[in-house]
Amino acid sequence: MSSWPVLVFDIESIPDVAGLRSLRQMDASVDDAAVYDAEIADRAARGKGDFMPLYLQRVLVISCVFRNAEGLRVHSLVDRETGGASQEGRVIQSFFNLIERHEPQLVSWNGSGFDLPVLHYRGMRHGVVASKYWDLGDDDREYRYNNYISRYHLRHLDLMDLLALYQPRANAPLDAMAKLCGFPGKQGMDGSQVFGAYKEGRTDEIRRYCETDVMNTYLLYCRFQQMRGGFSDLEYRREIAGVREMLGGLDEPHWREYLAAWSEEASAAAPAPATPAAAASDLSPSLATTPGPVSPPAPLTGTD
Repeated sequence: MSSWPVLVFDIESIPDVAGLRSLRQMDASVDDAAVYDAEIADRAARGKGDFMPLYLQRVLVISCVFRNAEGLRVHSLVDRETGGASQEGRVIQSFFNLIERHEPQLVSWNGSGFDLPVLHYRGMRHGVVASKYWDLGDDDREYRYNNYISRYHLRHLDLMDLLALYQPRANAPLDAMAKLCGFPGKQGMDGSQVFGAYKEGRTDEIRRYCETDVMNTYLLYCRFQQMRGGFSDLEYRREIAGVREMLGGLDEPHWREYLAAWSEEASAAAPAPATPAAAASDLSPSLATTPGPVSPPAPLTGTD
């Protein structure tokens, strides 16, 4: 199996206040702020922080970098709350539809510990269908030996988990690793500020933050491929150069800030950059693409 296509993803979530209301059996006359404040007070009384359990994390944004043999794109699936109603179920279904259509190599940073469990719980709540993602070999024998679910299979590559050799005490933060490798790291905000930004109506700002995070993850994936021999040094340099060129063609402030924070000298300190190109026709026709395809990295395989 070729390791193109690759789908790198990251989610941003907020507390599920509607879920809290249901679980706490609070009347509709109680406003959302009071529901949330009551939960936080209860958690504080039990010595717990304000970070909600994963099943109460409402998915607001899923940002993706999609790379195939034709090129690379960055795109986000966003809950715009059409008509004042959450579209979370539609956002999650759209993400799993990409997996159904392309059967990509999934890549994340801590996706096994956070993003995917959240998507599982929230997808179940909304009746999302994801048959290919959940295939353990019953429908496709190949998935028996390499599927998206089993921890030591690599159809989903959680870079953080793999680099730590599956030892939580050895985990490293995305921002630190990106900066150590000469990439920009986090831009705009951090995860602790997302709910506040949402309440202020700054959903686009959250989307931009999520996109820079997923781009950091893709760049680290490229560095990982160079380290394991999936990219030659020349291919790695071309890929990174192509990413820079593609981002330079996107007319949004967060990408200008991202490029301004990205020192060419620092990222070239390791073997430098490669050239992506077009990609993922179902994501959005308006998105810029990178010039010129390169050979895909050697495929990842995994067994129990």
